[in-house]
Amino acid sequence: MKIYVPQDSAAKAVGADELAAAIVAEAAARGVAVDLIRNGTRGMIWLEPLVEVDTGTGRKAFGQVTVDDVPALLGGTLDSLGSVEDIPFFARQTRLTFARCGVIDPLDLDDYAAHGGLVGLRRAVQLTGAEIVAEVTESGLRGRGGAGFPTGIKWNTVLGAKADQKYIVCNADEGDSGTFADRMIMEGDPFTLIEGMAIAGMAVGATKGFVYLRSEYPDAIKIMTAAVEIARTNGVLGADILGSGLSFDMEIRDGAGAYVCGEETSLLNSLEGKRGVVRAKPPLPALEGFLGKPTVVNNVISLATVPVIFERGAAFYAGFGLGRSKGTMPIQIAGNVKHGGLFETAFGMPLGELVNEIGGGTATGRAVKAVQVGGPLGAYMPRSKFDTPFGYEEFDGQGGLIGHAGIVVFDDTADMLGMARFAMEFCAVESCGKCTPCRIGAVRGVETIDRIGRGDTAAIEILTDLCETMKEGSLCALGGFTPYPVMSALTHFSDEFATQKEAAE
Repeated sequence: MKIYVPQDSAAKAVGADELAAAIVAEAAARGVAVDLIRNGTRGMIWLEPLVEVDTGTGRKAFGQVTVDDVPALLGGTLDSLGSVEDIPFFARQTRLTFARCGVIDPLDLDDYAAHGGLVGLRRAVQLTGAEIVAEVTESGLRGRGGAGFPTGIKWNTVLGAKADQKYIVCNADEGDSGTFADRMIMEGDPFTLIEGMAIAGMAVGATKGFVYLRSEYPDAIKIMTAAVEIARTNGVLGADILGSGLSFDMEIRDGAGAYVCGEETSLLNSLEGKRGVVRAKPPLPALEGFLGKPTVVNNVISLATVPVIFERGAAFYAGFGLGRSKGTMPIQIAGNVKHGGLFETAFGMPLGELVNEIGGGTATGRAVKAVQVGGPLGAYMPRSKFDTPFGYEEFDGQGGLIGHAGIVVFDDTADMLGMARFAMEFCAVESCGKCTPCRIGAVRGVETIDRIGRGDTAAIEILTDLCETMKEGSLCALGGFTPYPVMSALTHFSDEFATQKEAAE
């Protein structure tokens, strides 16, 4: 009997480690032979710990299992959810990047290969760098961590740069509120990220890579470090990748947890051992990045998706999506929501469907008031915008952004003036301090919103002008995107700002 108990951080937070120990102890007491596998999570966080039992005729799922449930679990009397694939939240997904997550043992390379792993790498080693870049370009893959810049264009720039050394840097500094896709893939399917980075290295002529991983993710650091060693031992990394004669190796580096280090140039400074402050652009990192050398900087999900493209083909991947938003996106549903978790689907699903049907509405049972998409710097989308399709251009047209595709749900008790203030305060705390619009503007923004709260009507115009200055004058997206949550709250929930004024009067 094989029993799968997730070792993902979300599952561990609700007792997965204690549950695993109880299963081993109960099996020993019963004299039952159990093969306990610590897999990743399937992404249905509200069901964790989600245990799966494989008795040889398929895997049956059991949700929210506790230590007290273990005797019934091993005795065959615990109620089952059936197959994970039949659970509605899971059944409606299109799992490409996360196809193996929760299915395999994260550190079993043979298990990885048995589920389609390394197929893309084996194909890529037979191609030239230009052919690899062309395939990624044709797929339509765009950056999955920020503004959605086309991955193929970035890679092609680094390919064409002349240098004695090039680098691949994976931005794993996942700091946005309501996001966990990077952590989930690193803890549940680390070899797909390694494979994607190796393919990227072959594409542009880079022989060295780094994963910049936030220190708040100790489990991901541990698993990724072990996976790199396993990959190197088995010829997936090193001087002779899969016997091809091509070279690529990588290291795991952990950052100290500054939000601004999610910005690529600040990340590069931190990676070099410098203070994590934003660099002026140009020059672009693609031309002068890590240690002044041409560098590809991509998000975890961007790189982890590359093996899918080379396994299934660019046309297959580009066949999913909406307009210029090609492929699938792992949407992270969080906040005040009934069914929180990771939902991978093709671009194009309306926001309201994601919140109300997939997420099941609010956990409190109250009406949904607003949804913040794209982290703490994302716009607050009111119910009137819920028909907006999930796509880069579609959200941009509504004054929003997708970012890392985190969705945070708020019910009708949310204080939108307070949320606007939080955005400014967050920017003030996390600013690297290099540029004036961000460093000073955010502090003045908090003060201005407080004036509005005290009934100063003139401060609304000042806040609007301040946001415009921050948006146009900030050196990076931290200051430049802070106006999104502030102005969306002011625009869509203006009555709450007026209520504050009237109350003060």
